[in-house]
Amino acid sequence: MWPDDLVYPMQSLLPAEFRKAINAPLRRYYITTFLARFGLGLTLSLYVVYVHNVRGFSTNFATLLLGGSALAGLASSAFWGSLTDRFGPLRIAVTSYLCTAGALGIWGLAHSKTQLVVAAILLALFSGATWGASSTMLSRLVSEEFRQRAFGFDFMLVNLGVGFGGLVAASIVDLHHPESFTVLYLFNASIDIVAAGLLVTLYKYGSAHKVHHDDPIKSAEGWREVFRDRRLMQYVLGSLVLMIGGYGSQEAGFSLFVVDNLKLSVHVIGVIFFFNTTTIVLAQLWVLNKIEGRSRTRLMAVSSALWCVFWVILETALALPAFFAVASLCAGMVVFALGETMMSPVGPALVNEIAPEHLRGRYNATQGLAWGLAGSLAPAITALYFDNNVSNWWPLSTGVTSLVGGLIMLNLRRRLSAQEDGSVAPVEA
Repeated sequence: MWPDDLVYPMQSLLPAEFRKAINAPLRRYYITTFLARFGLGLTLSLYVVYVHNVRGFSTNFATLLLGGSALAGLASSAFWGSLTDRFGPLRIAVTSYLCTAGALGIWGLAHSKTQLVVAAILLALFSGATWGASSTMLSRLVSEEFRQRAFGFDFMLVNLGVGFGGLVAASIVDLHHPESFTVLYLFNASIDIVAAGLLVTLYKYGSAHKVHHDDPIKSAEGWREVFRDRRLMQYVLGSLVLMIGGYGSQEAGFSLFVVDNLKLSVHVIGVIFFFNTTTIVLAQLWVLNKIEGRSRTRLMAVSSALWCVFWVILETALALPAFFAVASLCAGMVVFALGETMMSPVGPALVNEIAPEHLRGRYNATQGLAWGLAGSLAPAITALYFDNNVSNWWPLSTGVTSLVGGLIMLNLRRRLSAQEDGSVAPVEA
């Protein structure tokens, strides 16, 4: 007979206990995640192309609109965190999906600068509400024992959805037919409406906790208590530095470095990122098994080291012929993706481990704030290197930034209990 891990590979990658934990509500949540990220993947990389190439506005306007909307989303994160704790994650997430769908409709039909600005602000405000609310909802649908694995599985579905969305978008959009972009954005909007409808079926799990509103002490607590939690603040600082040395800089300058510094074709970028998405989808479940019961802060430090290796590979590609440069970057993306598969489950699990239930929405929103800040700061830092003709040093300095973030996370370990750090199983109430 064939070994079970060959006949039933998913059973070997998903332990029986976790398979049992994926009950009907959690399955519906995961389907919602996949649908929403599939919709995001349809339009993720088309922002500037749509504004400049399709609607005919300048690249300066397009990039300013992108940066401004990012700041608007960032400024609203605290607001959404408070509303999540007050009204529950379900109402906020459903509102986010429905309002984002409306904003996508305006965006897809916009022809003037005013219409684009209004749509961009609405998209930033309401799509940003999803992070904290969704993380809070997921933390309720699974026990503490499986929380880290659940976040990792969710991250795998995010990448799978984005990847499929990108493939579908490539078959729909055509710069010679601007109406194809309108179809794409309306398609994205319809998917968000379906996702909202599916999420409504989880209404039993997404309401506000009445007991906390009836407790005068807990009901009086808010952002002051969040900012007083030194564990959370150090995590946010480490996460901010890590994201600048990781996702933020990769999104801000990797493509530009490939084209301008390495003198490679823009078409190879899609091939390189294919290795990233594929690695995450194929490796996430395996990684989840390997990291179970290990220190979360140490795993984040390992992620920082892997990301540093990626940046070193990018730097050394400057000295390689085109073919070998592309091959090395594909390998580097695999390394970067492995770091992502470690970072994605342990970060949210740690935050939700230390978060009190009545402040969970605020804690998750604060975690999202670090990502948003990194997304705003990394482009500015990257621009300094490229504008001052020292961009060849950008990968190495970014790698050092990643390592600094890892050291901050290692230092955080002394503030955490073994349970909070993930090295011992949580004690169920």
